[in-house]
Amino acid sequence: MNLKLHVKKSFNMLLPMAASMLIAAPFMPTPAIADETCMSPYMAKISGQEDFVYVWTLGVEGLGDGQDKLVTISVNPDAKDYGKVRHVTSVGGRNEAHHSGFTDDRKYLWAGGLDSSKIWIFDVHTDPAKPTVTKVIDDFVSVTGGVVGPHTPYALPGRMLWTALSNNQDHGGRTALVEYTNAGEYVDTYWIPTDDNLQGAEKTGQYADGYGYDIQVLPRRNIIMTSSFTGWSNYMMDFGQMLKDPEAMKRFGNTMVIWDLHTRQAKQVLDVPGAPLEIRCAWNPEHNYCFATTALTSEIWLIEEDGEGKGGWKASSVGTVGNPEDMPLPVDFSISSDDRMIWVNTLTDGKTRGFDITDPHNPKLVHEEQIGRQVNMVSSSWDNKRLYYTTSLLANWDKKGEDNDQFLKLYHWDGENMEEQFMIDFTKEKLGRAHQMRFGAYSLYGQKYPEADLKPATERIAAK
Repeated sequence: MNLKLHVKKSFNMLLPMAASMLIAAPFMPTPAIADETCMSPYMAKISGQEDFVYVWTLGVEGLGDGQDKLVTISVNPDAKDYGKVRHVTSVGGRNEAHHSGFTDDRKYLWAGGLDSSKIWIFDVHTDPAKPTVTKVIDDFVSVTGGVVGPHTPYALPGRMLWTALSNNQDHGGRTALVEYTNAGEYVDTYWIPTDDNLQGAEKTGQYADGYGYDIQVLPRRNIIMTSSFTGWSNYMMDFGQMLKDPEAMKRFGNTMVIWDLHTRQAKQVLDVPGAPLEIRCAWNPEHNYCFATTALTSEIWLIEEDGEGKGGWKASSVGTVGNPEDMPLPVDFSISSDDRMIWVNTLTDGKTRGFDITDPHNPKLVHEEQIGRQVNMVSSSWDNKRLYYTTSLLANWDKKGEDNDQFLKLYHWDGENMEEQFMIDFTKEKLGRAHQMRFGAYSLYGQKYPEADLKPATERIAAK
């Protein structure tokens, strides 16, 4: 039996058991859990305070070593170097570093480059303070049958499932999902349905464009959900130039796809016009819905079961982030672990907005904060008390000159107000463009924080 069939059959045998365990386990109330709320439910969680934030960073020519890098920030308040750079791992060249994600056991962090289509696998468990590269996948395009731009890696049991943004035929938005084992062995490619090849999926609206972007999984409903963005020819183009190009502005996705988790077969193509980017799903086991925001139309969309009892889903616009004529460009957003809030970032005005989603059909703006002159990514801790922000979207889309903010900031949120704790200026530190964040902790691997790296016990006690 070949490797692809063997690993696929083994996985499908184990998945129902794993899914049933997840229904009971990860959604139970757990005190003092601190972890990104956008991560896979299959993934190990951090108990207590996160120790590090790993920032996947775009290199800038002439700044420091000019390379893409994984920057490790110390974020445990008890650490001597709290709010400082602990370690830097450069990977060589500039590859349009973008998204990263952990394996289900949390031992390895996979990170991709949208331009070179390379993937780096970092060991983050041997020494969480100093990640090291253990493998580089540089044949992504050839082994996947022409997929370009690995975007978001998502942890499944023993698997990493990647979304992608483009293809090597026309560098447009038609693309696929790609599956690997945790060891970095290619498993299969799943092309996203298009009008000329729906692959058995139901087209429920006007579009079936084959575009990809983000991914989330609801094991209790046996579905994968993917969103859509744009292809290589657009995301590598200067932002201002693209906005003036009528043909380029037509090359954005307008769909989300519902897939069967077990079989990897596309089931439905939903219309979500305006480039739906990140997907964030509710955590409560009784809340079977997810949210997305559209970059071009600045709307909040709710994706939920259609109520007909046949396993179908529907998408509805339920709110507005900002005036789309002002091009606020909603980008990343985070959902709180209690399903009460979403934090939506808008790149061009540099703001984050908190919406009360207690009623998911009627989000209400309850907080608005200026983070910088531009802002992109947000990571919320599981206890909903800490919000981390970074600023870079794409090298050719970031603002220029003095408006080109490149930083990581931590805010504390008390339910009413945000208070900045620290800021690291990535330009001043000659690190590059700060993009995506992932949390790390010694506790994940049965390790204790080294006493030598902690503040004196008297300081720690006094601070508390």
